[in-house]
Amino acid sequence: MTTASETIVDRRYDFVFLFDVTNGNPNGDPDAGNAPRIDPETGHGLVSDVCLKRKIRNYICLAKTTDGQPESGYDIYVKERSILNQQHQRAHDALGLKADDQSADKIDRARQWMCQTFFDIRMFGAVMTTGVNCGQVRGPVQFAFARSVDPITALEQSITRMAVTTEREAQEQAKKQEGAARTMGRKEIVPYALYVAHGFISPFLARDTGFSQADLELLWQSLKMMFEHDRSAARGEMASRKLIVFEHENALGNAPAHLLFERVKIDRADDSRPPRKFADYKVAVLDGEGLPPGITIHEML
Repeated sequence: MTTASETIVDRRYDFVFLFDVTNGNPNGDPDAGNAPRIDPETGHGLVSDVCLKRKIRNYICLAKTTDGQPESGYDIYVKERSILNQQHQRAHDALGLKADDQSADKIDRARQWMCQTFFDIRMFGAVMTTGVNCGQVRGPVQFAFARSVDPITALEQSITRMAVTTEREAQEQAKKQEGAARTMGRKEIVPYALYVAHGFISPFLARDTGFSQADLELLWQSLKMMFEHDRSAARGEMASRKLIVFEHENALGNAPAHLLFERVKIDRADDSRPPRKFADYKVAVLDGEGLPPGITIHEML
């Protein structure tokens, strides 16, 4: 009997992922003083695909680590302080490959080992041609930038501290009036915003990397739970709100993705005041008339 972990994803999926933020910064822009990313022409907030992938990777690290070690097949390639060429060398060492052997066959073997070992390579792909060559992988799972439903307003807040870093700083403050020079910086928050991200899963690329049904279920689980383990002062209140999956009955698909995404309707419950919670929106999925044949809709959140 074939298990889910052995069954490669054999059909196309497109999905819509809704998440929100309350009094936080969902994705700071380092080129703008870490202020929330924004579309300057419309004022809508943005969250990068890289940001979403990072949170998924972090969740997998938690969910698939036992006694401090990643479970077989669920190591993470792109993680904090990892040295990528050392990860490539692991493949060469495991397969007994020589560093000067750059034949297509040897690189392909190393590439397959990397796909089998690292969940994020199997899912998102990677360029592994730096230094120790393990080839390139185009991943079956891809995200577009998330965009807020409405324009956002970023509020700049000054923050202060009571402690100092050095003795010299303490002496300088002692000469000043009590309470002076305590401001240490600023932080910007979005009072509330609902974001929409679109995602795509290719069975043809899944076949190439070995992305399985078990991997797919883990992806859905990650999207539901990843914000629960990503709390920080800047992102204290973020939540996954809706995960709407369009399953096609075959590999090529039964309809263009954009037509399916248009079936998710998001409207304000009350236009007279700015939204401050998820209940201020009405989300509907048109699953009746006009739904292309061969499409099954799954509302997973």
